[in-house]
Amino acid sequence: MPPDRRWNVKVPEITAIFWVVKILTTAMGEATSDFLVHRFGAPVAIPCAGVVLLVSLVLQFAAPGYVAWRYWFAVVMVSVFGTMAADSLHVGLGVPYAVSTACFAAALTVVFVVWFASERTLSIHSIDTPRREVFYWVAVMATFALGTATGDLTATTLGLGYLASGLVFAVLILLPAVARRWLGLGEVAAFWAAYVLTRPLGASFADWLAVPPSRGGLGLGDGVVSIVLTLAIVVLVGYLMVTGRDAPDAGDAAG
Repeated sequence: MPPDRRWNVKVPEITAIFWVVKILTTAMGEATSDFLVHRFGAPVAIPCAGVVLLVSLVLQFAAPGYVAWRYWFAVVMVSVFGTMAADSLHVGLGVPYAVSTACFAAALTVVFVVWFASERTLSIHSIDTPRREVFYWVAVMATFALGTATGDLTATTLGLGYLASGLVFAVLILLPAVARRWLGLGEVAAFWAAYVLTRPLGASFADWLAVPPSRGGLGLGDGVVSIVLTLAIVVLVGYLMVTGRDAPDAGDAAG
């Protein structure tokens, strides 16, 4: 098979603002998913979200390089649709969160194994061919599904509640950085470990803000939380588009 045509790196530089926007998208996806499903019902909300996700990925794949609004639009839609899909396994099919967490972890492992066997790297700095971009987005979807199931497992099955769950993941997400600095954990492993943890971190706090006090939350409502988080994402992505602070370095592909 001939090698894929190479283009510019298709993902942003990993900066502090990357992690802020990423966590906001996970929280926004949780609130938006719950709002749409409760408002319109799963049979309507899930297919519609799936169509918008497909549109966002088409736009992302059509770009010859990284474009902030395209990339983050795709991430947001993965978050929204991924939440719906993961929740439907439990609510619609009755799959326990412990089972779905284990299955999604296995699925993500398979994605990484196949990706590495094909490309000999899992580095996001090398997302510069169509095939690598496919692997990247499949991995992103798997991390969202795993993170969603894990957050629900700790909050409901283990009985921690949304706030306590959020605090637990706020601590856990620091561990990859600590392990990288003090234990020699590789950059790629540290990145993907933190990436998975952003999902339950953001979703737990979004649920805590949205759900009523009877369920251990502040009762702001899914709609309000979704709108506020969406506006925050729009502002930050707009800032990135104007400043280009997360534009990938031209030498990243070689790395």
